[in-house]
Amino acid sequence: MIDAARFEALSVSDRDLAPEECAALARSAAELIDTAALDREGEGSFELLWRTDHSEAWLNTWWDPRDTGFHDHGGSCVGVHVLEGHVRNEPLVVGGPRRITEYRAGESFSFPGTGIHRMEHEPGAVTIHVYSPPIRAIGHYELVGGELRRHSGPPSEASPPSPTLSAVLADEP
Repeated sequence: MIDAARFEALSVSDRDLAPEECAALARSAAELIDTAALDREGEGSFELLWRTDHSEAWLNTWWDPRDTGFHDHGGSCVGVHVLEGHVRNEPLVVGGPRRITEYRAGESFSFPGTGIHRMEHEPGAVTIHVYSPPIRAIGHYELVGGELRRHSGPPSEASPPSPTLSAVLADEP
């Protein structure tokens, strides 16, 4: 059960937040989640915890593996805290080695609003994502005919995988 009043109190801010502040806020929000009470049926879900003028937070639960594909947050930075399981974060790197970082329960990270990245959630991963400012749109990336294309989608829609782009990046030296 989500206690909206406690999240509302946590989310009070008179300005947009920096990436590191989003990560700290995600850690604080994690303390309000009773993971034992989570519904573990189905493939998983994402639930809005709060949305203010300066930030929003989502509780993501993935009982099945989940690849977000490469995406941006439309200029919003993000802080992520892992409550259970583990996830991998990969910024989009072209012409160099891939940089995939794994995070486990109790660890946090942040990503700038100008970045493009993908996340892989292992089965059982539970995370909190705090965005600032609130996401207006998510850009999804994929290769189409050898060209990188961006498709804009609403923040309430799950990001699709980027299989062709991921495969090409995996083949780079």
